[in-house]
Amino acid sequence: MSDIVFLLGANLAAVIALMLTLWLISIPFGDVSFIDGFWAFGFILVAGVTSRLLPFGGLHQMALLVLVAAWGLRLGLYLFWRRRHEGPDGRYVAMLAKASGSVHLYTLKIVFLLQGGLMWIVSLPLQLGQFDAPAELGPRALAGVMLAVFGIAFESIGDFQLARFRKDPANKGKVLDTGLWRYTRHPNYFGDLCFWWGAFMVASEAPLGWTSVVGPIVMTVLIVKWSGVPLLERRLVQSRRDYAAYVSRTSALIPWPPRG
Repeated sequence: MSDIVFLLGANLAAVIALMLTLWLISIPFGDVSFIDGFWAFGFILVAGVTSRLLPFGGLHQMALLVLVAAWGLRLGLYLFWRRRHEGPDGRYVAMLAKASGSVHLYTLKIVFLLQGGLMWIVSLPLQLGQFDAPAELGPRALAGVMLAVFGIAFESIGDFQLARFRKDPANKGKVLDTGLWRYTRHPNYFGDLCFWWGAFMVASEAPLGWTSVVGPIVMTVLIVKWSGVPLLERRLVQSRRDYAAYVSRTSALIPWPPRG
């Protein structure tokens, strides 16, 4: 038990150190929106710290490391590219506008430390799934690998279609409703959920891996009920006149043929 407590504590310390460093960097720039890219990279950090603290765990450990590296690098680089071309995320601009008191203390608590805590919880499959992991991948882990790979591919295609759509000036203010976006309003979020539930399936074959289910549950709640779909769609309904009609005919998350 002491070994797993040490592992979880070491990862928590690494996440806090990362977030404090990013917070200090944000102060002279007066911008916190770059946190989204580092959110993705942070999971690679957690998986890497875990692998260094544990003996080699065979294919289970390798599967989790390779999957999170592919997911985190793709998402992080895409978010940095998007920020460079489209500017800071409007969610953070609105958040800073509502800050009371010291803006820097506000961002430390609400942006960096909060996201750091959530990162540590969501990453539990990457931590517990490597602890005393079996050497070979069983049927559940293999299915999890396939689900995670599918999720990475799905969100990658969705992000590519959106970037191509936004690149055309004629589409400014319009709603993308073709490709994957015809069947789900948020292919990126759906892909994320597939990845994290797939990672949990891989982790669940380790002795303590099943307890990491709290990770994908928290990620699902974040996307469905809090900072994902609801927050984004409130802004889109106000900024795009056709978005309400798009919502009425298109599945929010799980891909499904449009209504009507």
